Amino acid sequence: MAGRDVAAQGSFGVGVDKMRKRPDFLRAARALRQGTTGFHLQGNPRDDGSDAVRVGFTCSKKVGNAVARNRAKRRLREVARKVLPERGRAGWDYVLIGRAEVTATHDIEQMARDLEWALGRVHRQA
Repeated sequence: MAGRDVAAQGSFGVGVDKMRKRPDFLRAARALRQGTTGFHLQGNPRDDGSDAVRVGFTCSKKVGNAVARNRAKRRLREVARKVLPERGRAGWDYVLIGRAEVTATHDIEQMARDLEWALGRVHRQA
């Protein structure tokens, strides 16, 4: 990892951090949302002065057992790594929610295109 500042880069790319606290997820749930075939997207512009893009992931038990939920979340993380560093807006929180029987098997490239489309829709609603 020579030449890269891992702390500044975050696990999802430059300027993209992971959401971890329940109140952040609850704020995003009350904000803008857009459904796609493979997942649901919730977006919330923050007013905390930070330019970081934050992302969180969740899958309910409707998605399946723990193995299926973890597989779905891994796929959502991969899609977020591909799209959010370029398409996410500074100062926004995003939550990707897995869908039952779809997220774990849907095509990754199609999910990336769906995330780009959903981000455009959420940003237009803001």
